[in-house]
Amino acid sequence: MGRHVPTINTARVTLRAMRPGEFDRFAEIWAMPEVATYIGGTPRSRDMSWKAFLGIAGHWQVTGFGQWGIEEHGSQKLVGQVGFFYGARGLGEDFDTVPEAGWVLAPEAQGRGLGIEAVQAAHDWFDRVVTGPLVCMMDPEHEASARIAGHIGYVDMRMAEDEFGPIQLKLRKSPPQAGSY
Repeated sequence: MGRHVPTINTARVTLRAMRPGEFDRFAEIWAMPEVATYIGGTPRSRDMSWKAFLGIAGHWQVTGFGQWGIEEHGSQKLVGQVGFFYGARGLGEDFDTVPEAGWVLAPEAQGRGLGIEAVQAAHDWFDRVVTGPLVCMMDPEHEASARIAGHIGYVDMRMAEDEFGPIQLKLRKSPPQAGSY
């Protein structure tokens, strides 16, 4: 059932297992108001970040897939996370029973194409190793995230509500055909 977290290198980032010594950086990213703006609106407490950090490690062990830390090559610094998980959010069987994709970038890594590079690499891995449909959710006003989702083949499913307000649920039945994006 457990799985070693693979390392994936792209031109500018490495997707790799979270390292215990970088929890402070992980918590720092999630405490930034500009990171939380479209993800519930409230920065995470250190305690919430610790639980999420442990959950990332545990998800790989339980399901054989999970989220990676995104390390920018030049700085060798954690600049975000990307990957897949079961969120068990209570948003309906059409959403909760399908692996969910998610991605987060620190503000200094945004707007430079690192997000799409990391998200594409993660999805390429998923398509080879796990396969099948994926879902994601986002604030309907998060234009940058919606562009990334559209680029890799997500389409709107429906609007829903969570504890933070309206959210757009998206579905990716399969990878987009070559040349379609």
